[in-house]
Amino acid sequence: MRTGFLRKLALRGSLASAVLAAISVTAIPAAAQQAQPCIGASWELTGALAHLGRQIRYGVETALAEINGAGGVLGQQLRLRVYDDGGEPPRAVDNAMRIGEQDNCIVMIGGARTPSAIALRQPLHDMGLPWIGVVSAGVRVLDHEGRANKWMFRVGLNDGLVAPFLIDNALKLSPARKVAFMHEASAWGQGAAPFVQNAAKNANLTLVGTETFNVGDTDMTAQLIRLRTAGAESIVYYGLDAETDALLRSMERLNYRPTIVSALGIGAQLSSTAGPLANGVRVMGTFSFWGKLDPNAQRVLNTIMANNREVTGPKDLLLHSGTASAYDVTNIIARAITLAGSFDRTKLRDALYKVQFRGLITDYNPAFSPQNHDALRAEMYRMFVFHDGMVIPVEDSPYAAKK
Repeated sequence: MRTGFLRKLALRGSLASAVLAAISVTAIPAAAQQAQPCIGASWELTGALAHLGRQIRYGVETALAEINGAGGVLGQQLRLRVYDDGGEPPRAVDNAMRIGEQDNCIVMIGGARTPSAIALRQPLHDMGLPWIGVVSAGVRVLDHEGRANKWMFRVGLNDGLVAPFLIDNALKLSPARKVAFMHEASAWGQGAAPFVQNAAKNANLTLVGTETFNVGDTDMTAQLIRLRTAGAESIVYYGLDAETDALLRSMERLNYRPTIVSALGIGAQLSSTAGPLANGVRVMGTFSFWGKLDPNAQRVLNTIMANNREVTGPKDLLLHSGTASAYDVTNIIARAITLAGSFDRTKLRDALYKVQFRGLITDYNPAFSPQNHDALRAEMYRMFVFHDGMVIPVEDSPYAAKK
């Protein structure tokens, strides 16, 4: 009897130990485990924003082909796991969870939309999954309320720096200093508003009007009538291609054409939809495949064209800055993994502070620091203009005298 009791007690003790061991294993954060040699991505691949996801993909896949062709990283080929979020934040969160937990990728590359990036802050923090953005410019993507941002980085624009750049350029196009502000009513547009207002104040400028519109709006007549009455000569603008097309058509109907000075929300797709109406629209960025390229940039462009039949030249790349950022980010990741010496997320993150790389946009020396997770500085920002189906540097355009 006593022997049987002791056996049962021992069995229960062994079972309890096994359960505790299992719990302790599953409780280890993903960041502390060995990740897989894959880069995860949640991009806009379907719907109205599908062209933006494609531009990011061109840059990432071109860099991966070069990296893997040279032997990969730490003796392994880097894989790309891409999921479509259609620009919808809940889908982006689901994709990130799959990338971090099921695929167990070493890192994630962000898509185009700021609202999706903001929605990822908590899950990325919980999983300890490094994320590098290439287009989403919202300040809150990297500035996290109430805690330090440990896992999110960006090789792209920052709206906190974009706002003064746009105000400065809009003033150059307004002899009477009559500048207005117009933005989409989203986390991106609303998040940029205080920075634009502060930049205007610092420039001793009173905006003559501020107007908003919803994503999907097709008529901007009411907003434009108010801005025309206020005498607006130039408009600091935050919006995407479809709504910009609607804005230009509303301008045409009213025979009123202030100069649009836009954040990086519109791409060359606008030339296809708006045609000649797009001529003269300014949009900021960091890079262009138009004009004379250095050998490295020309090689990248040639590779993109060779591997993607739909791309026959710069005119078929609809977001040059996004493609260039995606290419640079992928190379930064590969070098960080090499510096880390393993597929460990925490070591990768720490290695990002040491990476040096000569990219398409700039020389990253290093790419990031613990105090600054934005790789690009304001002096790297450039202004481009739509002209006859191209998006070219203002200084190389017929509009150069008005820059």
